[in-house]
Amino acid sequence: MRWDNLRLTEAGSGDLPLFGGAVTRTFDTPEFAGMTFFEIQARSIINKVPGASRVPFTHTINPYRGCGHRCLYCFARSTHKYLDMDAGLDFDSKIVVKVNAGELARKELAAPRWGGHHVAMGSNVDCYQRAEGRYRLMRPIIEALRDAANPFSILTKGTLILRDLDLLTEAAEVTEVGAAVSVGFLDPDAWRSVEPGTPNPMRRLEVCATLNASGIPCGVLMAPILPYLTDSPDQLERTVRAIGEAGATHVSPIVLHLRPGAREWFLGWLGREHPRLVPRYLELYGRGAYAPRAYQDRITATIRDLAHRHGVGRSSSAVIRRLPPKPPPGPEQLSLL
Repeated sequence: MRWDNLRLTEAGSGDLPLFGGAVTRTFDTPEFAGMTFFEIQARSIINKVPGASRVPFTHTINPYRGCGHRCLYCFARSTHKYLDMDAGLDFDSKIVVKVNAGELARKELAAPRWGGHHVAMGSNVDCYQRAEGRYRLMRPIIEALRDAANPFSILTKGTLILRDLDLLTEAAEVTEVGAAVSVGFLDPDAWRSVEPGTPNPMRRLEVCATLNASGIPCGVLMAPILPYLTDSPDQLERTVRAIGEAGATHVSPIVLHLRPGAREWFLGWLGREHPRLVPRYLELYGRGAYAPRAYQDRITATIRDLAHRHGVGRSSSAVIRRLPPKPPPGPEQLSLL
């Protein structure tokens, strides 16, 4: 693979404030210019979700912290502050890698106290971000879940998930396996600007099609929908049409929400690239992280109609799912480490 001959430098150990003995690496490749990877030995890997009643899962595995996708709006940005890093450039370029994630997953899944709960992956940062091509943490994690016949799901913007299609299909023979790709819009200018480290949205929909054709149910998290940028009727229809053509089992629309960390980073970009929209965003988000309910309901109703029109879900009557908001990140997430 293209990773095998990369030159790397060890920048030292112990450079990550909260982790003694972390090995710090940089890679000599344009794809990782300016990025630093902190390899740590995690103490645990299966995390119980705080406030789990608000989300459709109770446990997660997150093999990375920080994300090279560099999505401006990512709600997980604020989690880097718990590492004494900032929620902006540090989140994009200083990635914590839990190199023993697969070993820990196997151990914790075999523990007598483990209840066989559904495990969600990709709920915090993308487990198939570009660094996964180098570290290959997901294969041993999926192998452990397969061998334990433990149900799981994966949400991703990454095409690397197809590398592990063999394991996903093997796991699906013994347990419930689900997937979703995140595609909020198809507009190429918006994609390059607000999701600069991600694969093209159409490539993500190709992933959706491939997974469904291989027997792995895959839907689309249509998120985020960006007010005044990607929410025009033409843009919404184009996106939902492509989602239907990809054979998605469902579509779940989510309007942009701006929590602390992501809010400052996104609004800073908006002021540089679309200054005329700043007052409109402050009107929408001036009272909190979420757009007004009336706006969200209008978008949801539009997507529901478009989903029926373009055959999303085909034989399923539940062609649109409204997901509750993710719980705000908090100090409890440090238990992952």
